[in-house]
Amino acid sequence: MTREHEERGVAVELERLRRSVDVGFATTRGDLALLLQRADQTDKVLGEHEERLDALERTRWPLPSLAALTSCAALVLTLWQAAR
Repeated sequence: MTREHEERGVAVELERLRRSVDVGFATTRGDLALLLQRADQTDKVLGEHEERLDALERTRWPLPSLAALTSCAALVLTLWQAAR
């Protein structure tokens, strides 16, 4: 009878351990799903920011080019006035 009692005790402990592992796996799966959802949301927001930045870069004034043209025009005007 002692052997049967020990076998039942082992079976009960194994079932508890199995339940504990199942709960742990379910919790881990839930956490991973949440992290995946957050990563997808972050990727979406990052993509939107990149689109906005691209739009801003396309519509910005080409200030370095304008500065170079202005300085060249000033040089030409100065040379023209000096030659006159």
